[in-house]
Amino acid sequence: MELTTAEISRAVRAALAEDLGGGDVTTLAAVPSRAQSVAFMNAREPLVVAGLQFAELAFRHLSPKIKIKKCSCDGRRAKPGETLLKISGPSRAVLSAERVALNFVQRLSGVATATAKFTEAIQGTPATILDTRKTTPGWRRFEKYAVACGGGKNHRLGLFDLVLIKDNHLVALRKEKPNAIAAAVARARGRFPKLKVEVEADTLEQVAQAADAGADIILLDNMPPAQLRRAVKLIRGRAKTEASGGVNLKTIRQIAATGVDYISVGAITHSARAVDIGLDFEN
Repeated sequence: MELTTAEISRAVRAALAEDLGGGDVTTLAAVPSRAQSVAFMNAREPLVVAGLQFAELAFRHLSPKIKIKKCSCDGRRAKPGETLLKISGPSRAVLSAERVALNFVQRLSGVATATAKFTEAIQGTPATILDTRKTTPGWRRFEKYAVACGGGKNHRLGLFDLVLIKDNHLVALRKEKPNAIAAAVARARGRFPKLKVEVEADTLEQVAQAADAGADIILLDNMPPAQLRRAVKLIRGRAKTEASGGVNLKTIRQIAATGVDYISVGAITHSARAVDIGLDFEN
């Protein structure tokens, strides 16, 4: 996924407005307008970088005189002590943009780092890590971008780009013939012929119905590894398979070994912690 400069700029301006309000009173009171500084954005733990453009724009929005040297790039691994950005220019601008710049990079690098841990855990298997819609409101595109930086793949962006027939949809169609899944897939094909259709299956019976109905992807929800293997065998390549539910770093290797094509992990966005990155001023 690619982010545009315009959308990054809008997010940064909103964050600066939220933080600055009527002005950074501490910096305005204590730091002369002529003061100049050099600062380094440094990793303080092993991480995968994401969000550097947000930080660059945060500093530059506060002063056109700010100069930035990019020492790393999104998607790259950084070691503790490694410099990501070098910022030089008016001290007031550097100090006032510091927290907004760090918030973006710490959060997005946290998502990228969490994703990388999951992708590393399934290396050598055919499975791919997918994200979910369990994202911070207003930050979905940013967090999905960070997932890509960490080596994961983006699932649907929203409710508009993939038909995903879930259990509650099927409950609403429980009286349909020959079965709810067949009816739902047929209607989806008729209404949105250009979109892929995914069906959530909780049982092997539903798996068979989804495969017979011609679903493009079958979401195998909360199935233990033995059941996942049976589901993959039952589908016989007629659809892609996605495992979901109960996925963590302890279980994911076993899940990947069942032969599923995708494993969706909500934790890489909804539970990723912000990594430790600091802004160190040069004395």
